[in-house]
Amino acid sequence: MSQAYSTEEQVAVAAVRRACHLTSSVFNKLVKNETLTKGDKSPVTVGDFAAQAVISSILHRAFPADPIVGEEDASDLRVESGKGMKDRIIELANEALTAELGLGDSRVWGIGPGEARTEAELLDAIDRGNYDGGNVGRMWTIDPIDGTKGFLRGEQYAVCVSLIVDSIVQVGVIGCPNLPIDPSHPEKGTGCIFTAVRGQGAQQLTLSGANPTPLRIPASTPETLNFLESVEAAHSSHSFNDKVSSLLSITRPPTRMDSQAKYGCLARGDGGAYLRMPTGVGYMEKIWDHAPGQILIEEAGGVVTDSRGEPLNFGIGRTLGENFGVIAAGKDVHPRILEAVQKALAETKAKV
Repeated sequence: MSQAYSTEEQVAVAAVRRACHLTSSVFNKLVKNETLTKGDKSPVTVGDFAAQAVISSILHRAFPADPIVGEEDASDLRVESGKGMKDRIIELANEALTAELGLGDSRVWGIGPGEARTEAELLDAIDRGNYDGGNVGRMWTIDPIDGTKGFLRGEQYAVCVSLIVDSIVQVGVIGCPNLPIDPSHPEKGTGCIFTAVRGQGAQQLTLSGANPTPLRIPASTPETLNFLESVEAAHSSHSFNDKVSSLLSITRPPTRMDSQAKYGCLARGDGGAYLRMPTGVGYMEKIWDHAPGQILIEEAGGVVTDSRGEPLNFGIGRTLGENFGVIAAGKDVHPRILEAVQKALAETKAKV
């Protein structure tokens, strides 16, 4: 008998892998070889739309009844001014969908030579991501390029997919095209896929889907503990994290990178904890930014909560609701970090 959600995991890995190759191609064609003016995000937009079209097309073919919560919608591509960008997106998406079958792929999912989609089908696939979420039934989340600034710099970004059932994440897949396979052996190259299924553990694959390696968060000591943080101070409060580090007597500097690649690094022991505290009032975290990472950490033996110690709630819509931050760490250190965060919050509040 096959394990629960084994097909869902295989389909998600196949979709993420094709989207990773697509986004790498976009970077090499549109970023590296073209002079971009400061603030020009058009390559990210092309990559975002095309990757969401590919993932959504594959998920819909395999699970036609499942709704999708995605980051993008195609309204800007349906008007005349978006024609040039739309044509590029359709071309890239079909290149990815019609590429040769790889390890674990199945033609049944609408991939492989001869599986090109029409323009209308691909625009509809992008728009399929407009589901509002909720706490009942199955739904997929797609973050086609998580970490857009990292993508443009040629650094870390991630292609992320999750399956949520009755508000509980059951499957999570994070593709990181630029992440070293093994940081201690750079000669092994870059490109990883992290995957987790509830109750079945977490593993790291190569970008081709080979060499599955089980993941377990190692125990931390004050000497080895450090924080994984966002590069952008606008995304997470660096000064607050410094205060927490001081309370915990952490001496190692933080590791800063964009995207859910941080969750993958934490799961394999490249950092002791991921701390993302809000920088101001009003911003609400999106469910697609944390659902794949949450199950990856939990299945690698870690804990993910907000700053109150409450689990993240993926059943209230497209966001996590009021922002109490995110604390992800190994089971051995999470209680200490949570205590330090709450102490730092109380000190901050007392000064106001």
